[in-house]
Amino acid sequence: MTSVLAALRGRFGDAIGRDHAARDGIATVVVQAGRLREVMAALRDEHGFDYLVDVTAVEFRDRERPLEVVYLVRGLASRDELRVKVELAPQGELALDSVVPLWHGANWLEREVYDLFGVTFRGHPDLRRILMWETYAEGHPLRKDFPLRGRFSRAEQVRQALKANPEAHYSMEELSIADAFDDLPPDMRDRLKAGQRGEIPDSPP
Repeated sequence: MTSVLAALRGRFGDAIGRDHAARDGIATVVVQAGRLREVMAALRDEHGFDYLVDVTAVEFRDRERPLEVVYLVRGLASRDELRVKVELAPQGELALDSVVPLWHGANWLEREVYDLFGVTFRGHPDLRRILMWETYAEGHPLRKDFPLRGRFSRAEQVRQALKANPEAHYSMEELSIADAFDDLPPDMRDRLKAGQRGEIPDSPP
């Protein structure tokens, strides 16, 4: 892994920050946010890291520490693994270039980080919430400033969940993949076949 890191430093210079071996034995390197996609493309195309295992994020209790977006890539042939971290200032813009153009498997992974941490991925083909409903107005549940019981009462949370309209948020393809399309009411199936979507209810003030 030392040779890979040396090659990255030679090509990208200061965009490659500190590196270390994590407790699990996987090498970890910090990459400058603005050069992320270039570095990830080099890892895939020049160093054989052809499989994106995961994308996640970590926010620390210390407000002075950056929020980290973490990528784990693996070379299927070599079985090498590398953890790539990008640091984002908590009070700054929480945004990165999407790696979906490099790995289509990043689609849902980036949507989860967007949903739970509030990180925006520029160039993502379909950036919307994946666990919480689209009109969820309480923020991002895995941020440290998120209240343990949420910002709304339990009754209000239930009311919003029941008001959510699944028809407005999922495509016909997604519903079919979930084996739910045939279970929908006939009028809803007809609207989906025609490419129509339901109305998303307004968020409460």
